[in-house]
Amino acid sequence: MELETVQIEKPDDVNLILGQTHFIKTVEDIYEAVITSVPGVEFGIAFCEASADCLIRSDGTDDELQGLAVKNAERIGAGHTFVLLMRGAYPINLLPRIKSVPEVCGIFAATANALQVVVAKSEQGRGIMGVIDGESPKGVETEEQAEERKEFLRKIGYKR
Repeated sequence: MELETVQIEKPDDVNLILGQTHFIKTVEDIYEAVITSVPGVEFGIAFCEASADCLIRSDGTDDELQGLAVKNAERIGAGHTFVLLMRGAYPINLLPRIKSVPEVCGIFAATANALQVVVAKSEQGRGIMGVIDGESPKGVETEEQAEERKEFLRKIGYKR
């Protein structure tokens, strides 16, 4: 077995959800989940089939993001995985709906950070072993930084 890391390519203003799924209907169901959760969202999704034709299926509301989702899915090359890239929406707003899609088995990452995907390759194919999301910690939060975090969450409406 060989291991490699695949750097996800995306613009800085784009968030992503990377997950595992299991059925050809994935693209349609995730499309519906996204579009009904955040009207007007710009997004692209790509799904790697793991049997039959083994195609990368895709859809979206934005050609650039759909193309990037396909490019990243090709580079990862792991069956039954999906890459969802979005602009104007955040994973926190979509994760409950994405997780409730019947085909979705799990989520590897939901982030705006730089993301590396750790991929294993065997004689059968490729699979995601894990992800490296963002950077390593640079220290421990101080009381002042904790207050700043709480104030920021209040400012953007996530806390009272």
